[in-house]
Amino acid sequence: MTVKTEAARGTLTYSRMRGMVAILIAFMKQRRMGLNDFIQKIANNSYACKHPEVQSILKISQPQEPELMNANPSPPPSPSQQINLGPSSNPHAKPSDFHFLKVIGKGSFGKVLLARHKAEEVFYAVKVLQKKAILKKKEEKHIMSERNVLLKNVKHPFLVGLHFSFQTADKLYFVLDYINGGELFYHLQRERCFLEPRARFYAAEIASALGYLHSLNIVYRDLKPENILLDSQGHIVLTDFGLCKENIEHNGTTSTFCGTPEYLAPEVLHKQPYDRTVDWWCLGAVLYEMLYGLPPFYSRNTAEMYDNILNKPLQLKPNITNSARHLLEGLLQKDRTKRLGAKDDFMEIKSHVFFSLINWDDLINKKITPPFNPNVSGPSDLRHFDPEFTEEPVPNSIGRSPDSILITASVKEAAKAFLGFSYAPPMDSFL
Repeated sequence: MTVKTEAARGTLTYSRMRGMVAILIAFMKQRRMGLNDFIQKIANNSYACKHPEVQSILKISQPQEPELMNANPSPPPSPSQQINLGPSSNPHAKPSDFHFLKVIGKGSFGKVLLARHKAEEVFYAVKVLQKKAILKKKEEKHIMSERNVLLKNVKHPFLVGLHFSFQTADKLYFVLDYINGGELFYHLQRERCFLEPRARFYAAEIASALGYLHSLNIVYRDLKPENILLDSQGHIVLTDFGLCKENIEHNGTTSTFCGTPEYLAPEVLHKQPYDRTVDWWCLGAVLYEMLYGLPPFYSRNTAEMYDNILNKPLQLKPNITNSARHLLEGLLQKDRTKRLGAKDDFMEIKSHVFFSLINWDDLINKKITPPFNPNVSGPSDLRHFDPEFTEEPVPNSIGRSPDSILITASVKEAAKAFLGFSYAPPMDSFL
């Protein structure tokens, strides 16, 4: 017997189709979890989906991953939806693997929670994002870009690491390093400003992290004290890569208007093409804030602050060294072509006299004792997190997905938009 299909160029024997169905059934029995991408690929195969046994498989109730229940074959996602970046796999991870203990951060699309893995007894920061909110604001590309950048961070000590990621019908989960020394923003609020040696240490570690991202042709674009964490020893850890822009070569530019108002570079405000030197402007703004307590050109009136960034000359009080003054003038140069870092990127920052006391090899190997120790007693020590977060009850919905009867077209749309999100490291990395 031969079955003909419109999608197939030739013919497909019924026995071969039965064989494919048998393989799919066996595979599903072995790996109920983590089949997201595999099932979606099957669902997008038109001749397979017309077979009743395949349709019945796609209707099977999956309480942990209900987004897989796509009974009707749909056309392949458009290139803008089908984003599959970097190495990925279908991990066994699921929300019930974790005890979610405390809320330690919040953002536009969800929360960051302290969680303990039940089997491993390891603490993680789990970033839980609502797909519906992401899709509503059309931010799925930024989320997938964040995941892709996180996959590349494993080789640098001052960038937060991704252990694995997974998704349910309505949520995305980033399982990240748990960093509990507090945000730089939190410590600046408490102390108002830092002495120059402390500011130099942080600036050097931040510059090292930015230089590494630039070496991967990634522009960070959202450097600010809220995105700079301290680990339990007091070293810098950059986090939140949602605004990163990939594939920006040394002389490459982009033009998306994004960032945080206080730290926007003039060329971004002008809506002109900009390059990786926006990160050096932001480093200058953060260094200025560490030394003076407020960002440069700051005003409570946003329009006035934008005008200051574009037109007001940089004014530096005399309570800093000449080398610090010279560095700030170079980084906060309004003309990006004249900005420090425009010619030789990180090497220009690295060789500046302000950092002459820094041994960069020792810095990257964490051999320099941080100037401030958060003195945390262990993972449960949350003293450096804002009580606004930690006193908030952990939502019951964090570890659950909607019942199967609630699966809608929007969930199916989400499954396509986040195709390839799930990630687990290769098995040999555990050996």
